[in-house]
This record gives sequence, structure tokens and C-alpha cells, in this order.
Amino acid sequence: MTEERREKIRVLLSEKPFVSLAELCSMFPSVSDMTIRRDIEYFEKIGAAIKVRGGARSVKFIGDTTEESIASRMNSRVEEKTKIAKAAARYLEPGRSIFVDSGSTVGRLSYFLPSERLTFTTTSPSIALELCKTGVHVVNIVGGRVDRDNFSVSGMYAMKFISDMNIDVAFLCPSGLSLSGSFTCGNYSECELKSTVAKKARLVVMLMDKTKVDKMLPFTFCGMEDVDVLVTDGKLPEELERKAKESGTRIIDVSA
Repeated sequence: MTEERREKIRVLLSEKPFVSLAELCSMFPSVSDMTIRRDIEYFEKIGAAIKVRGGARSVKFIGDTTEESIASRMNSRVEEKTKIAKAAARYLEPGRSIFVDSGSTVGRLSYFLPSERLTFTTTSPSIALELCKTGVHVVNIVGGRVDRDNFSVSGMYAMKFISDMNIDVAFLCPSGLSLSGSFTCGNYSECELKSTVAKKARLVVMLMDKTKVDKMLPFTFCGMEDVDVLVTDGKLPEELERKAKESGTRIIDVSA
């Protein structure tokens, strides 16, 4: 019985990046939740899963569904990301409520700040510090849980903070853009927050280097129709160009 149950759990872990304890208890109603917890510990012991709150993450999917660490991203394609940030900076307007996403590309906006006083809100502790360096800008940082890989804040408290504020201009970064026109990321909490920001903002400016094109991570936070301006460093595939035109999205190609 134990071997049969664990074989079914093994198959589930090979198909899904996350399996919840509630889901497993529902699958095996004749065994206790403590037994299921021991099963999860078994798969963690053999290296097939990582025990997390509420269930288990499949090791098979970790390389595909999580993003590179912010440290590694900060040192890649620096020149291209700087050009993208410089072009996007034209949308920094005094007297506006400005949201700045976390990410290595959007973080370079701090190099191109106008001299006028601006009001920023960000989910990135490191970007908040950079924005503060000039000493003239108002900088708000969202509260919540800090993701170690992205060094960004998300979670329930972050969502409450964002829900209570007004956003004029949002500078967002995706981890992938699929050919269907969907912008994706690898973390559900971050996806939820980005999605809320995209819906609330009057103007959405997406900063994306070309390595993100035709890359799909598990969670979609908005579509091309939700983006007013897309700043990138290369020509998009024909399908995405057409999608952008249909959606009224302005594309700025800094490589042109």
C-alpha cells in the first residue's frame, strides 16, 4: 500500500512543480495527514522534492520554473539593459505616482532620474536604496516577504499595500514573453502582485531584453493588451509584432 501510494505521488511530482498537502490528503482519504507528511519527507530524503509550507516542490521543475538569481542577472547584458532603461526613463513624470518593479533591467532606471522630485513605490529593497541616493525623491517600499532569489517583496502584506494605493505609471519587468503575447514569471506571489499593478496603473511600461522572447514561465501576470509601451533591444517575432499592433502597444526598439 505504501509503495503504491508513493508511486502515485512520484508520478504527480514528475508532472507538477508543486503538490499541496491538501491535494494529497484528498487523493488518499484512507491515510492520515501525518502519513502524507512522512511521504513528503521520504521524497525530500531521496532528492525528488523539497518540503515547503503546505506541500512539496518538485525538484524536476525547479530549474525550469524559478528564475536566475538577481545577482547573476545584474551581471548579464549590462549594456543592453542600460539602453532599455534609458529609453524607458522618458516616462518618468514629476507629479505622478510611479511604481518600479524589481529586476535587473528596471533597476537601471535609477541612472536616468530627472532632477525634479518624483514619488516612487517599489518592491525591491536594492532599487529603493538606489532611488534614495539623490536625496530629492520620495521613495516608498512595499512591505511583506522578501524573495531571496529575486530580492523582491511579495505576499499577503505586499498585496494589501498595493491594493490601497493609486498608480499612475508602472515600470514592470517580465521573466518571459510567450508567442501568445503573455508576460510570465516564475513565482506565483510575484505574479499576483504584478498583475494587480498592471490593472491599476494608468500607463504600463514593460522593460524587457530580447532573451525573454519566446520564453514561458509558469505564471502569466498580464497580456500584451495590458501594456502601453514595450521597451526592448531587438525586433520581435512577426506574431508578437502583430499582437502588439492589435493591442495598441507601442514598441521601442533600442537596437534600431
